[in-house]
Amino acid sequence: MLVLDGKIASAAVKASLLQQTQALKAAGKRTPHLAAILVGNNGASETYVASKVKNCEETGFGSSLIRFGDDVTESELLAKIGELNADSNVDGILVQLPLPKHIDDEKIIEAIHPDKDVDGFHPMNIGRMVQGFDTFIPATPYGVLLMLEHFKIETKGKHAVVVGRSKIVGRPMSILLSSGHPQGDAHVTLCHRFTPKEELIKLTQQADILVVAVGIPEFITGDMIKPGAVIIDVGITRVEDATAKKGFRIKGDVNYEQAITKASAVTPVPGGVGLMTIAGLLMNTMKAYEGKFYHN
Repeated sequence: MLVLDGKIASAAVKASLLQQTQALKAAGKRTPHLAAILVGNNGASETYVASKVKNCEETGFGSSLIRFGDDVTESELLAKIGELNADSNVDGILVQLPLPKHIDDEKIIEAIHPDKDVDGFHPMNIGRMVQGFDTFIPATPYGVLLMLEHFKIETKGKHAVVVGRSKIVGRPMSILLSSGHPQGDAHVTLCHRFTPKEELIKLTQQADILVVAVGIPEFITGDMIKPGAVIIDVGITRVEDATAKKGFRIKGDVNYEQAITKASAVTPVPGGVGLMTIAGLLMNTMKAYEGKFYHN
């Protein structure tokens, strides 16, 4: 059984990016710069953003972290995004979600210029992705593609079942796996919370590739997995555990211990897709720096 280790795959991506930034520095050029906006003091968001900044440093990217309190107004946030859009030294902009309830997430996402939308959430970039054009792919699905590429997982003609239809992961993942992308050309079935449980189990048992992104710890059990399947577990949830040193354990959407007895390859949680999401973000930032998808 192959462990689809995000540490290994992301290290390969970062090593390649570091070579590029070192070449840029040697040529006397500036390196890519990512600006991250963090609102409030959400513990998980703090951790995610700190990791993104650290990974920028490791690949030779510049980065800036802009903090706002929970009481920031929508207009203040939009004004800052406007400044970053106009700053020619900033290549990528990300706003860490979730935002406070008084701020419209969609309005904030749409305010980021499509050329700097390294999270891949802007409607223009989503539209281009659906049409099969080169564009910024949402960071988590992009990370999954990079992982499949690194471990040479064959997708062509395979039955891929995606459980979860979010705009950030499930829906774009289903589109990419069915597209003409090198890690695509799969026969894809998309399931969600309204798929009857009996039907869901039948479908997961048929999946050559099973991608799960529902945010429910250990939702997929061993009996729902086809022998020899490839399991991509996108879920990451803190589950209270008094026996753990930190008082909680990190669980994925798949019961890992049961999955490894059935599957041919599984992503661990943590240490799997989460690390690849950052790799996808870094790749998008380099593409933004290079002006790959200039929309004008």
